[in-house]
Amino acid sequence: MTVTTLPSAPSTFDTTQAVWSATDELRNPPPAKLIVDRVTKSFKSQSGWLKALDDVSLTVGEGEFVCLVGPSGCGKSTLLNLIAGLDTPESGTLSSDGAPIIGPGRERGVMFQEHALFPWLDVLGNVLFGLQLKPSLNKAERIDIAKYYLQLVGLGRFVHANVHELSGGMKQRVALARTLAPNPRILCMDEPFAALDAMTREQLYADLQDIWAKRKKTIIFVTHNVREAVCLGDRVVLFSPNPGRIREEFRITLPRNRDINSVELAEHATLITRALKQHNATTNTSE
Repeated sequence: MTVTTLPSAPSTFDTTQAVWSATDELRNPPPAKLIVDRVTKSFKSQSGWLKALDDVSLTVGEGEFVCLVGPSGCGKSTLLNLIAGLDTPESGTLSSDGAPIIGPGRERGVMFQEHALFPWLDVLGNVLFGLQLKPSLNKAERIDIAKYYLQLVGLGRFVHANVHELSGGMKQRVALARTLAPNPRILCMDEPFAALDAMTREQLYADLQDIWAKRKKTIIFVTHNVREAVCLGDRVVLFSPNPGRIREEFRITLPRNRDINSVELAEHATLITRALKQHNATTNTSE
């Protein structure tokens, strides 16, 4: 596997942090370091066993934003589920800050492609549901925290709106607020913007970069979209299928906040897309 660092322009992004609430739950916990060590995972199908991941190793630094990119069936969502603790590896180990990952944990939040909001709860109620993971908080503290994160994702005026009154992008913002509210150290995001229209996605790209800069989370983000990966990630990790393996990594050093329509970003995406096609062609030839 090779690691490529792409050139960057001078940074003009202001990383000055806002002043946060004194509430402990709104303080930034130390971002987690994640280690995936020689992980293999197989699934049984009608035609036999399918090896989704084969001897995959990956280290994610504290507060790093890493995007996993590859074609369908390359194992990137399988790896995300293993990191989230929703499944277990056939062999190999996963750890967060030296502690083995053996199941779901409060330090890891998961956001899927579908918003999975509860239609019988309003916006505030959906975010409060996620805070049930924090039994030490009283009701007033939970409400304060939920409102803070709704404000952070731009929905401060929609606290008591019903789910059916929201657009697709607004529903994903609620889902993001619900994932952030328990203050996890790692965010696992599985194509959360794939079903949204282009303009809504672009706004959420900017929002997510702002939130990442302010809240200092370690983020693992799965996507098929190379431009999306370059727009969001510090590092883009390329997978190939049959079996799923990491083929190459690209370090993205473009200044933030990044515009997905910029010429520099398009140039980076072109290089990565070319590499992805080459790896897939090599995989198909060897089958």
